[in-house]
Amino acid sequence: MTSWQIVRLFAGLFILVSLALGVPGSPVFVSTWWLAFTAFVGANLLQSALTRWCPLEIILRKLGLQAGC
Repeated sequence: MTSWQIVRLFAGLFILVSLALGVPGSPVFVSTWWLAFTAFVGANLLQSALTRWCPLEIILRKLGLQAGC
């Protein structure tokens, strides 16, 4: 896998987990404040699309993963 694929995998996983923890109808509901984390992940994806700067991707490249396309 390339670094950009792992970044999107992490983002998708974090969004799904935070929705599971933040939606009152969920069996693993903790607090609606978890929805703020969902918004943070979405905002980070938006800014990385516009600026092409993502801290996780930088870390993954330094760990030796192949860069994206």
